[in-house]
Amino acid sequence: MFKEYRLNKKLTQEKLAELLNISTRQLQRIENEECIPSLKLIKKFIFVLEITDKDIITYMKAPTKEKVLTTN
Repeated sequence: MFKEYRLNKKLTQEKLAELLNISTRQLQRIENEECIPSLKLIKKFIFVLEITDKDIITYMKAPTKEKVLTTN
């Protein structure tokens, strides 16, 4: 989900990572669903990418496949 929003905003991974104050690698892991962001970081994604309430709720309800919660 985050990747689609990033691409719609025409942001590179490097630029979005900078705006979120995280590493590019961490953003890649989130976009590839290798880990899930903390609530604090999700709030940053919502603000920076202007994610809709409906989409974020759908993301939060989606089943995870052994994802690890990140700390940012």
